[in-house]
Amino acid sequence: MGHAVWKPAPDFTTSTTAWIQAGAAHHTVMSNQIGVEVFRDFATVSEIELLVIDEDTTLTGFAAEMRANAAYYRLAQGL
Repeated sequence: MGHAVWKPAPDFTTSTTAWIQAGAAHHTVMSNQIGVEVFRDFATVSEIELLVIDEDTTLTGFAAEMRANAAYYRLAQGL
């Protein structure tokens, strides 16, 4: 993780822990050129999961979001 181009939010420990829980560099995208809404739109159109780590992230909430996403995508396979 390049510290020169990345300011961890809400703090270093929370952001890196959430990043590791989400799979770390395996599926990481980082850009400071476009807003998160562009990524949200792309994820919606592409029907792919998007997990955002930002100033509102808590580890408890992030883990709950990952569990909910896993359930959703698993159930969506059967539809």
